[in-house]
Amino acid sequence: MNYTKNKKAVVLLEDGTLFIGKAVANLDFTSFGEICFNTGMTGYQEIFTDPSYFGQIMLTTNAHIGNYGVNQNESESDSVKIAGLVCKNFSYNPSRVDSDQSLEDFLAKFSIHAVSDIDTRALTEYIRVHGAMNAVISTNVDDIDSLKNQLNQHPSMAGLELSSKVSTKKPYELNTEGNAKFKVAVLDLGVKHNILRHLEKRNCFLKVFPWNSSFEEMKAFAPDAFFLSNGPGDPKTLNSVVEEVKKILDNDYPLFGICLGHQIISLAMGISTFKMHHGHRGINHPVKNLLTGKSEITSQNHGFSVSYEEAENHPQIEITHLHLNDNSVAGIQLKNKDCFSVQYHPEAGPGPNDATYLFDDFIKMIERKT
Repeated sequence: MNYTKNKKAVVLLEDGTLFIGKAVANLDFTSFGEICFNTGMTGYQEIFTDPSYFGQIMLTTNAHIGNYGVNQNESESDSVKIAGLVCKNFSYNPSRVDSDQSLEDFLAKFSIHAVSDIDTRALTEYIRVHGAMNAVISTNVDDIDSLKNQLNQHPSMAGLELSSKVSTKKPYELNTEGNAKFKVAVLDLGVKHNILRHLEKRNCFLKVFPWNSSFEEMKAFAPDAFFLSNGPGDPKTLNSVVEEVKKILDNDYPLFGICLGHQIISLAMGISTFKMHHGHRGINHPVKNLLTGKSEITSQNHGFSVSYEEAENHPQIEITHLHLNDNSVAGIQLKNKDCFSVQYHPEAGPGPNDATYLFDDFIKMIERKT
C-alpha cells in the first residue's frame, strides 16, 4: 500500500474537544464510537480483537503501537472489533521473529482506521477527568461542524445492546475428539478464544450457543454446567438473557460468568448495574480475593459495573473479590447455588497465572455435581 505519514486527521469528542493528529493510512475515513483508553504496555492485538471492545474507539496509552506486528494465533476473535484506533506513535516496520503481518495491514484487512501523533497523555487525562464519551476520528478536517452534527446522532453506549453484533450465529462444538470428561454449554455474548481454550484444556467438551439461545435449547445438549462469556454493550439491555440465566439458576446447574457474564448473573439476582465514569481497561489492575486474602494482578476491560451496596446487602450473595483501586465489586458467589463470577479476565494472565485458578474452581464445582 502507498502510505503517507502526514495526512491530517482529527479526534473530536462529543463535548467539542478537538485533537489533531495524522492518519495512519493514506485514506479518507470517518469512524464513530465511544472513546476509551487501555493502559496495557503489550497485547494490542488481543485488545483490538476482543469482542468486548465492539463499538469503541481505542486510545492506547503505550507510546508505541505496532512495533511487534501481529500473529494470527494471538487474536481473540476472527476479526478486529474496535471501531478505530488512536495512538501516539504508530510503527510501520514491525520487528519480531514470529510476526506474520504488520499491524497496518492487519487493520486495513478489516477496514479499521487509525489516527497517530496524538498527545495521548493529554487525551487520557481528559477522559479520566470528564469520563468516557462518544468520539469521531476523521480525515474530514475541513468540516468540523459536519462531524459534530454526525457525532450528535451517534447512540450512547448506555442503553446499547451489542452482543448480537459479535455472538456466533449458530451453535458449534469444540474439543469433540477423545473422551472429554465434562460437557459445558457456553453462552456466547462476545466470547474470547482464550477462555474457550482454558476450558478445553480442563477436559471440557464445549458447545457454544448464540447470545439469544433459550435455556431449553442449551439444556438439550445435556450439559454438566453453563458458562456466560464476556461481551460488549450495556448489560441492562439483555433482559431476555437474564431471564434464561434465571432458569439455569432455578435448575441448579453449575454456572460461571466472566465480565458481561458476571453482570448478567448479578442482574438475574436483582442487583443493578451502572455505567462507570471511565471504566477499567488494562493489564495491571489489583484485585483482592476476600476468601483467601491473596491479591491478584488482573486484566480488565469493562465500562459497566454492579452495585456494591446491593451486592453487599443481598442475603444470597457473597462478595468474593474487590478491586483495590476503587473498592468496586470484582467477584461474587451465590451462597445457596453453585455459581460464581468475576469482573475481570482470568484467561488473559498478566500475572501471568494469578487468576487461572478460577477455571479450576469451576471444574471442582462441576465435579461436586456429577
